[in-house]
Amino acid sequence: MLISEMNWMQVEQFLQDDDRCILPTGSTEQHAYLSLTVDATLAARLAEEVGEAARVPVFPVIPYGLAQQWTAFPGTVTLRVVTYLALIRDVLDSIRRAGFRRILLVNGHGGNAPAQGMLREWMMDNPDSTVKWHNWYNAPRTWAKVLETDPVGSHASWMENYPWTRLADVAMPDVKKAQTNLEALMTLNPARTREALGDGNMGGFYQRDDEEMLAIWRVAVEETLAHIEGGWD
Repeated sequence: MLISEMNWMQVEQFLQDDDRCILPTGSTEQHAYLSLTVDATLAARLAEEVGEAARVPVFPVIPYGLAQQWTAFPGTVTLRVVTYLALIRDVLDSIRRAGFRRILLVNGHGGNAPAQGMLREWMMDNPDSTVKWHNWYNAPRTWAKVLETDPVGSHASWMENYPWTRLADVAMPDVKKAQTNLEALMTLNPARTREALGDGNMGGFYQRDDEEMLAIWRVAVEETLAHIEGGWD
């Protein structure tokens, strides 16, 4: 149930019986040989599949997030932290104003984590509403399936290489890149980050078999569906 395929009267009708909705959040940033919108694409697709299964409205993905570390790679877009928090708050205010009281944020980008603290503040100001923040890619069951598939992977590696994040006519390197020292990477400015990473992959193979990826995806859908269907009280 995509909001883009509903009119306001249909939303009002839905709210007579249910007050749940899904808001996907992502980022537009370098992902080596993959699409710059990997995080937004995955969050939006997952939210759409879960929303359809649960029969709840899904709002358009927020495609921009906090991606300061990737700004030396052309095409990356980042917001300032204060801007991002204000954006999320304003969107939540509007969704609540419409009548939604149980909101699941399906997040596809780890850099967006500062919003989690703000959500507690928002619920303090809106005690009649509940917001869940769900990092779908490293949720317990999904992450366990990732590790079962291949314990070495990271940003812009096989872990994010799905048929719908891959670019046509772009060949993937047939190598396994060494795992990046994440602690050291956190100390680098954007220019030095690009110098250290080269193509942007932070470690692991660039691609794995599609059947393996779809198996991970099915777990992610099931795990996310459980969040929208229960645990609100």
